[in-house]
Formats: sequence, structure tokens, C-alpha cells
Amino acid sequence: MIRALWTAATGMEAQQISQDVIANNLANINTVGFKKARADFQDLMYQLYSKAGAETSGGDQLPVGIEIGMGVKPVAVQKMFTQGDYMQTGNQFDFAIEGDGFFQLDNNGTTVYTRAGSFRTDKDGMLCNAEGLKMIPAVSIPDDMDTFTVDSGGTYTITVGLTQTTGRIELAKFINPAGLTSLGRNLYDETDASGTATVGNPGEDGVGTLSQTFLEMSNVNVVDEMVNMIVGQRAYEINSKAIQTADAMLQMANGLKR
Repeated sequence: MIRALWTAATGMEAQQISQDVIANNLANINTVGFKKARADFQDLMYQLYSKAGAETSGGDQLPVGIEIGMGVKPVAVQKMFTQGDYMQTGNQFDFAIEGDGFFQLDNNGTTVYTRAGSFRTDKDGMLCNAEGLKMIPAVSIPDDMDTFTVDSGGTYTITVGLTQTTGRIELAKFINPAGLTSLGRNLYDETDASGTATVGNPGEDGVGTLSQTFLEMSNVNVVDEMVNMIVGQRAYEINSKAIQTADAMLQMANGLKR
């Protein structure tokens, strides 16, 4: 059996995964805080016919060998945590992180992380996301609040009449954010690969700063994704052509004796 059939099949499967990743990126182009993904691949094992550097029967040395590759395999779908564009909303409970860092949310006693800074208040006046997950540390907004301001360092000031209450929003940072597990719903969870979260104040120890009344939009670039889609489509097509060619060669070999 011609090995090109199986080799080209791995190429088609790899390009299918690449197209799936691109489609998800494009589907989330307007998702607040979304980070695009990239599929990474590796070549498979090689069938060795002759080894480079081996000695020939005449006592010479082979400068190169013969190795036939067996295809490609997907090894990772990596999140790209480059900065997204900013959109001014005018909403006092919207925040954008400029630089590294994640907001912390309480998910039934478990801390999860997000780059989406679109918050609102629940019935108890606590800052939470669209699903009701409360910010960590908790921020309580009184009913009779006059103003709510947050500076770039995360220090917030709540004014009620002549009384002011202050506090601070903290952010979490990871040594390898690409190792976080995507939970969907704009949420991430830490893993052994991401390392343990380091909690700090915005603007300190490499943690990004905050911008109130702004949101960080998706970092998906439509032009890049469309180009990648075209390249993947052509690669898928050429791999299918390789299968058709290998099949035609087998057909000719089968027809040698009639």
C-alpha cells in the first residue's frame, strides 16, 4: 500500500482542525475579552532507509540519508494573549486591563479568571459578571451611591453624599497564561501548566493597569484569519489531491496484468 494515502490523510485531518480553530476565532470576533487561538502541529515519525553518516561498502560515508516522513499531527491549540482593541462605553462598571492580568471571580467557592471587564451589580449591590459571578475581592455598591471612580492602580472611591469609601480591585497574573484551561463563558481556570495565580495590585509587579469606562475587545484580526482560512483550504485541497494521485498509482499498478 502506498504510504502517501495515510500521510495525506493526516494532512487533511490537521487542516480540518486548523479550520475549526479559525472558525471559532471568527465566531468570537465581537466577544469582550476573547483571545484568539492558534493550532500548532508536528511532523510524525520517519521511516529510515539509510542513515546519514553511515559507511558505504566502498569505505565512504553517506552525506545524507533516506528518511520518509509519515505525516503530521496536532500537538496544541494555543491561546494568544495579545492585547485587544479598546472600546469606550461610558459605563462606570466597565473596566479594561492594559497589560497582563485577569479579573478574579467566585464560581461557587472556586476562583476563576477572565479578561472580560463588563460588570454590573446584583440585587445585593455586589459587582458581578453577566452570569452573577462576584468579583474577588468583593466590591459592594450602596443603593444611594453618588459616584464610583476607579484609578489606574485599581483604587476605587465610592461617594455617598459627603462620605467616601475606598477599596482596591486586585488582579491575578500567571507565568504561563497559555496553559490556562478555557471554560467557555469568557472564563479560565488555572492548571499545573499555567502555574499558580499571583495576585497583585494593578500597575505593580508586572500586573497591568485598569481603565474605567473601557472594555477590551477580541484580539481577533479578521484579515489574518481570512488569509489563514484560505491557506488551510488550499492545503486541505492539495492533500486530497495527493490521495487521489496515490489512488491512481495503485489503480495503474493493479492494471499491469490483465
